[in-house]
Amino acid sequence: MISDVRKAYNAAFTEEKYQSFLHEIYLGTNHKVPFHIAETPVFVPKSLSDQLFQACEELVDTLCRPDFKALSEETIMPGCFVPGESEHTTFLVIDFGICQDDNGHISPQLIEIQGFPSLYFYQDLCARSYRKHFEIPDNLQHLFGGLNSETYVAKMRQIIVGDSKPENVVLLEVEPHKQNTQVDFWATKRTLGIKVKCLTDLKTEGRDVFYLDENGRKVTVERIYNRVIFDELQKRTDLKREFFFENEYNIQWVGHPHWFARISKHTLPLFSSQFVPKSTYLSDLTSIPDDLDNYVLKPLYSFSGQGVIIHPTEMDIEAIAASERKNFILQQKVAYAPVIETLDEPAKAEVRMMLVWEDGAARPQVITNLVRLSKGEMVGVRYNMGKTWVGGGVAFFEV
Repeated sequence: MISDVRKAYNAAFTEEKYQSFLHEIYLGTNHKVPFHIAETPVFVPKSLSDQLFQACEELVDTLCRPDFKALSEETIMPGCFVPGESEHTTFLVIDFGICQDDNGHISPQLIEIQGFPSLYFYQDLCARSYRKHFEIPDNLQHLFGGLNSETYVAKMRQIIVGDSKPENVVLLEVEPHKQNTQVDFWATKRTLGIKVKCLTDLKTEGRDVFYLDENGRKVTVERIYNRVIFDELQKRTDLKREFFFENEYNIQWVGHPHWFARISKHTLPLFSSQFVPKSTYLSDLTSIPDDLDNYVLKPLYSFSGQGVIIHPTEMDIEAIAASERKNFILQQKVAYAPVIETLDEPAKAEVRMMLVWEDGAARPQVITNLVRLSKGEMVGVRYNMGKTWVGGGVAFFEV
């Protein structure tokens, strides 16, 4: 979107550079990424950069309300209570679609918000790899708040590892080697030296938690960098395990599981901002909008777009039982603008602003970002099959 930078990048692009870039990421993680990595980053002009930061601050204002916990208490479902909840979320990611009004003005519109970690270590590797293999102007940044890669890692180490030894900290997931985003697990492991463990690897003795290392030695777990999505875990009744989220243990959660529910689609109707499309709990809907084509129907408790109906009908809404309507929202559609010039058709962009909320801080801080490019109806693999210059990447901001 910065015209001269975009033209220069596209003109200098070669497939050889792109393959070298991909190999750089492989070398940094010893892992071949299963998703498509975009052939280009996004170049965000100052005007859009300012709006994205303003939008984040406006949304954070709601999360900092003294009554926010009370407003989100109903998201903690029966049987999903996990002891040791923190005062606030540790991680916060906010997805914005890049849109364009009738006058051609570009602005961000909120798509999703999650109190859950994203690809914090992979994104820095990805950005550094773009810089190494392509010409990225020095005045454009992928890290914010005055951070560089060294101080960024130091901040993330303090948040995740804290005063513990790396061996006493685990990144926890269900079957991590099967996850599409596992590249971030290996980037995290290489950077911080912590262990990546499946839930079934954790052993317990009373309130103590440990794992066995390669020599069979018991290693105490003091901190858990949680990447397990609780909603998904409940479906995995096949897992043979000793560790259960509902039990009290001598561990500290880094990213307590409750915040995945508290800051989620459930939060969308609570926001009031020019950057937030109208969202209504289905249970509060007094009548079905005449312009239903301009809305999307979303279940509150789903992940990666599962269960979303992008072309809802009256029949879809009426089919939802009255008792279940509190678990759905009707959200005004966002029209992504194809503003990223590529070598063929232009691409649409979704920018994820990635924040951390350190202990003792009054507010969370935006520290980096993630981008997804699409040429299909929605952002996602199934909408971009066979296309190039789409997929995951990073944005470099003019700030």
